Amino acid sequence: MDPYVYWFLLALVLVILEMATNTFYLLVVAVALAIGGGVALVSPDQTIAFTLSAVAGVVGTVILRMKRRKLRSAASDQSLDIGQPVHGVVWNEDGSARAVYRGTEWDAEAESVDSSRDGVFYIKAMRGSTLILSHEKPKS
Repeated sequence: MDPYVYWFLLALVLVILEMATNTFYLLVVAVALAIGGGVALVSPDQTIAFTLSAVAGVVGTVILRMKRRKLRSAASDQSLDIGQPVHGVVWNEDGSARAVYRGTEWDAEAESVDSSRDGVFYIKAMRGSTLILSHEKPKS
């Protein structure tokens, strides 16, 4: 068989595996292999096919990582919990607290150490599963 057939068969196998994993990284590599197969189809020099395939794989992976990072940061900035009031805040001696929010108890901390321990608290931020509380409602 000609070398370009192997390029395209390997790309097809990676596309099928991508359908099972749904990560898009295998799809990027499959596209890079398809580019290498296209070059191998028109040029007998396999060095060019390997080089262009490698460059396409690296560029595609970098682009995919940049897009995912941007989507991840945009999703974390838009938490629907920010600005919601919490009730039943019980403060511990070490400054931590337990607060009732959405029908369950959460770990909580005050935004600053010198803030008052009574009154209505609003969620200013979330650090993992810990609520950061403030007396002022954050603006959306």
